[in-house]
Order: sequence, then C-alpha cells, then structure tokens
Amino acid sequence: MFKKETIHLKIIVAAILLVSVYSCKKISQKSQSVVYADYASFDWFEYKGKDEAYDNISKSDSEFLNPILAGFYPDPTICRAENKFYLVNSSFCYFPGLPIFESTDLVNWKQIGNIINRPEQADFGTSRLSGGMYAPTIRHHKGVFYVICTNVSGVGNFIVTAKNPAGPWSNPIVLPQVNGIDPDIFFDEDGKVYITHNGPPPNNVSLHDGHRAIYILEYDLKTQKTITEPKLVINGGTDLSKKPVWIEGPHVIRKNGFYYMICAQGGTGFNHSEVVFRSKSIYGPYESYAQNPILTQSHLDANRKNEVSTTGHADFVELPNGDWWAVFLGCRPYGEDLYNTGRETFMMSVEWKKDWPEIVGGNQPIPMIHKRPNLALSKEKTEPLNGNFISKDDFNSNELGLKWNLIRTPKEKWYELINGKLLIKPRPESIYTETNFSFIGRRQQHLKFEASIKLEFTPQDNVQAAGLTAFQNEKHYFLIGKRLNSANKPEVFVERTVSKINNGKPEVISKKELSDSDSSLFVKIEGNGRWYSFYYKTTEKADWNLLIKDVDGSILSTKEAGGFVGTYLGMYASKNHF
Repeated sequence: MFKKETIHLKIIVAAILLVSVYSCKKISQKSQSVVYADYASFDWFEYKGKDEAYDNISKSDSEFLNPILAGFYPDPTICRAENKFYLVNSSFCYFPGLPIFESTDLVNWKQIGNIINRPEQADFGTSRLSGGMYAPTIRHHKGVFYVICTNVSGVGNFIVTAKNPAGPWSNPIVLPQVNGIDPDIFFDEDGKVYITHNGPPPNNVSLHDGHRAIYILEYDLKTQKTITEPKLVINGGTDLSKKPVWIEGPHVIRKNGFYYMICAQGGTGFNHSEVVFRSKSIYGPYESYAQNPILTQSHLDANRKNEVSTTGHADFVELPNGDWWAVFLGCRPYGEDLYNTGRETFMMSVEWKKDWPEIVGGNQPIPMIHKRPNLALSKEKTEPLNGNFISKDDFNSNELGLKWNLIRTPKEKWYELINGKLLIKPRPESIYTETNFSFIGRRQQHLKFEASIKLEFTPQDNVQAAGLTAFQNEKHYFLIGKRLNSANKPEVFVERTVSKINNGKPEVISKKELSDSDSSLFVKIEGNGRWYSFYYKTTEKADWNLLIKDVDGSILSTKEAGGFVGTYLGMYASKNHF
C-alpha cells in the first residue's frame, strides 16, 4: 500500500512540475512577445539570381565560371598556405568587414569569417559608406596569417594577424609611418619584411591630375614597426611622360632573381588596368614591361556580348605545381558603364614569358568560362557564390550567417534571432542618414534577381517604417515597406531617394492601403538590369500584386551614385523614417 501511495505521489508531483514548466514557458514566450512588440519581425529572406548569360552556357567539370565571387567583392587579394587558398576583399564601411574565403581548388570558395568583426577593431563612426576598409593584402608566413590594409575612416594603415584564418584576428597594429593607401606586405628570402604602398607624388607636387607614386619601407616583425624611411620606387606609373594616373594596389613577388611589382593603374573606372615592373633589387630601379598593360578591357567594343569592364587591381598566387593564377576585380555592365552589382572578383591564369608575367587573355574579352586550375576539384558542398542560384535564410540559427552585413560599426545590439525570426529594433536613425541605422543586408549578385521577405510590423505612428531595400548609399536607394498613412491606416509603399531628384530627399513613388487585419506583409523586389519592379501580398499562397513596374534602377549604379560599393538588398526598420 505504501509503495502505491508513493508512486501516486510521484506522478502528482511530476504532473505539477510539467504544468509549471509549461506555464513558465508560456509566460516566457508572452514576455518575449511583449518585450519585442515594437520590433520588425522577419520570418525569412529569399534571394533568387537568374542571369540569362548563365542559362545559355554549359560548363564541364574541367571549367569554372567567372566571376568567381559575384557581386560586390572588390580588390581581391590571395595567398596559399600549404594546399589551401585564402582570399580577402575590401569592404569599406560595411560591418563586419574584410570577408575571408577558403578554397582547395581556387574555384569553389567558402566564406570562413570576417577579419574585422569586433567594434574595437574599427569604428567607422559617421564616415561616408565608401570610406572604411580599402584594398587589403593577405600573406602567410611561418604559420601566421597577416593582413595589411587601410582604414581611411580611422587609424590609416594597419596590420592584423591570426594563426587561424577563420579568426580571431588581432586588434590593428597601427603603422603611422605608412602613408597613402593599398599597402602590401612582402616576406623576402633573407628574412627581411617590406611594406609597399601608394602615396603622394614626390615632394607632394603633382605634375598632373591623378599623379601618384609607390613607396617601400622595411618592417620589423618583432617590434611591429617600420624601421626605414619610405623610399620612392615608382613615380607616376609606367611612363611619366604620358601622364599615367592612379598607380596603386602594389603587390611584390620574387621569382628567378627578380622582384616583380604588379600595380593597378588608370583609376577604378572604365580605364582601369594592371601593369607590371621588375628589378634585381627590392628598392629598384624598376623597369616597366614593354607589353604593359597585362590586363585591361578599356580598348574593347562596349557592345560585345557578356561585357566585363574596369578590370584591374590583381594579385597573384602560385600553385604547388608551379602554375600561377591571378585574381582581379571587374564589373558586368548592363548599359554604357552602368553596373549595380559593383566590382566583382574574377580569375585568370598567368603565363611567364622571358621572365615577365602576363595574365592570359588579359587584353581580350574576359570569358565567362575558363579552364580551371590543375587542382583536385573540391567535393564539399558550399553556398554558391556565382552562377544562378536560390538562397533562402529562415533565421533558424543563433547568429547571423557570414553573408549578412550591417552598415558602419554598431554601438549597441539592436537585433535578435529568436524562434526562427529575425527581430530588428526600429531606432531613431534612418536609412538616409550616415549612421549605423537598423539595416541587415546581403549583396545583389546578379543583373537579374528577385529578393523577397515576410514581414510582421505594427507601426505605432506615421513616422515609423520597415521593409526591404535595394541600397547603394544613403542618397541612392529604393525601399518597399509598411507604414501608417495620414489617416493612420496601414499601407505598403515604395520610396526612392536619388541625389539628382527632389533635392536628394526621399519620395514615395507608389503606395497601396492595406486592411487593418493584415498582420503579415510579403514584399518583393525584382531587378532586371536597369529596371526594378516592386510587389506585395498579404498571404503567402496569394499571387504577387504589382505595386510599381520598371523603375529606373540606374540610380543604384556606381556611375550615378559614386563611391566604390555595390548594391545591397536588406531588411530595415526605423522609428523616425518620415
């Protein structure tokens, strides 16, 4: 009898505990919903890239697609450590910054981290978006990875180090004696280390617009300081008498008794190119290659099929078998010098001719398909970074994926990932201000694409807004979202901001009133080269409703917006948007 009563008592206690746990869980969920009631809630973000150029080509296993990193991945730098390759790009004022990728075959890349991922590493403040992190160089030496870079919105030139390329990376080692931008670090065979960089012309006297120079200093790894004064090694570029402009992006290589310096020249626009010099001494004198430039598209017919333009800013890497390859930036225009995707990462093979390197086909149209490097093809499944693909994030992780970025360095945590939702806090900062406003975005990687979200948001007044944006900078963007109109009724709207229209002030170009009962809103942006269209619906299974079609998207192009970045597609919320 005693045993039965004991068993019954245990069952009762267990039942009470179960009810208590369930009740606490319900209370906790209710508390969470109260705490985050004013947040904008995003259930998912879906991106579909579908360029027609990829539909019309067939790639074999012995070939790869260009660009290798589609979308805004400029100023590529590359190194090899044992049998793996590592690639880093500029990121300007996006945070986290300096994305780093890993590959074993040079064609299938996986992002493994961001080198700048802590606020103490870089505070971009209210810098213009095209400030921040310029043109890094990555190198591997005796088990340590080094990245040297310029923070034009902060400390200037600096070095960070890591034993694991996925991080953590050190705080910046500042280089006050290194001026200019685009630094390179070179480890010579005798143990000496050199930093090469772009700088002002000799005595800071410009002989023509765009007159720049290249300098070299010696660096001591133990003291983490430069130990020589800057020495001028290249003045102006390939031929000073021809007034070359914007010599920059230097990288030093040693081979067969020569020091080679590859540099970008011509500026980051249509006349961009890559040139090479060589010398028997690290300090020169450097001879310009008679066949320069070794890479440019500026002389080609702009009406060619699958045009790639503005190529330059290359870096070289040697394979274990002695082959050489170059990564470089390029752009895919949809019209005359119009591209919204920004500067992307391409790759081509390098051939040595009489002790001079040439990028194979560098002065011919860059092909979309190229024979791949002589390396075993990786079998690891990674998120695609080129070609046509669909990418959907259901926000089921405890942290954001590496493809997501904020704008400028955050001062506080204003988003949460809870129960398969991304919650973004509307704050006073708005999308047209140079601040860390509440924005989380990813790159537009195709000329033709769709981006869509499911949004739950209850505006408290008619100055709040949340939605989906196609964003180039604070003066050039589109936004489709939800707000309250002047009658305090919810509506979906499309806003455009462009510096040349309406004095650069945001303007609503389309809107539609919603029902008070519509708790969810689905919005979509479709891009097709120059033209962007905007859609909405209030239930998932419904057909999309067109809000406005074929709006001129050239406002998102580098040519119109200026700067050095590409278009981002992102989620946004503000409590003071209007």
